Amino acid sequence: MEGYRTVKQKAVCEFTEKRSRFLGTVCPVKTEDEAMCFISAQRKEFWNATHNVYAYILREGQIRRFSDDGEPQGTAGLPVLNVLIREELTDCAVVITRYFGGVLLGTGGLVRAYAHSAKLAVDHGGIIHMQMCVRGVINCDYNMYGRISSLIPETGGRICDTVFSECVEVEFIIPNKLINTLSEKLTEISSGGIKIKEIGHEYTQF
Repeated sequence: MEGYRTVKQKAVCEFTEKRSRFLGTVCPVKTEDEAMCFISAQRKEFWNATHNVYAYILREGQIRRFSDDGEPQGTAGLPVLNVLIREELTDCAVVITRYFGGVLLGTGGLVRAYAHSAKLAVDHGGIIHMQMCVRGVINCDYNMYGRISSLIPETGGRICDTVFSECVEVEFIIPNKLINTLSEKLTEISSGGIKIKEIGHEYTQF
């Protein structure tokens, strides 16, 4: 997988529908244990709520889970999960906490309210695109450092660290799809004398 979409940070959003109070909380998670810890924490914090509905999607194992937590089947957890699917999100969990206000919302009303709460939470958490990237190192002489330090960002990469000793060691990260372009340009400016040493691959926000 070259990239995926997820939420940037934990966020909470609240709205009221016919006196029922809905608190939507979204959180980035990497594993099912992290998802369940987040859900348990929300249930503990809002122990007196009428319902704590949840849904989450994980890249690890391609897992999708949801719970209606006592609401009529298909009116709560599934609408929340469908918001994550429509937004093409993964590695995130959402808990919608409801305090019943005394007025029944009906099946359609519940579906709309839970979906709306999930969408508000996701929007407040911020959607980011994670790309599979190469982490690499370039070793060069001091007279080439200025050109290389400009070339990396010009090509779409990001410098992570620079070590100055007998030569200059520049550590950088760049999306997979751009590594060949950087390598070609590096060959051009150094007449083939400088090469990239790849030291790892990781997902990074770009």
